[in-house]
Amino acid sequence: MNSGDTPADSGEGSFNSRLERSLEKIRPYLQADGGDVKFLRMKDNGTLELQWLGTCLYCPMSVMTLRAGVERVLLNDLPEVKRVEAVSG
Repeated sequence: MNSGDTPADSGEGSFNSRLERSLEKIRPYLQADGGDVKFLRMKDNGTLELQWLGTCLYCPMSVMTLRAGVERVLLNDLPEVKRVEAVSG
């Protein structure tokens, strides 16, 4: 993987496909409150960067949602992910 790039996306077992399936587990809960999350990039050090969308941008609970919800699911589903961060687009 090159610096700042996501792993290659080819086939159902690809990183991007597995990531999208994991995010689809989380999205209904975020969308129920008017929010969402968007994948930005996977860094070489295993940090996955996401961007909050909608009401998640302003929610005072977004840090807790990130750690206790989103990060927990993604770390469980994607062994190459070591940490999840919310960043500005």
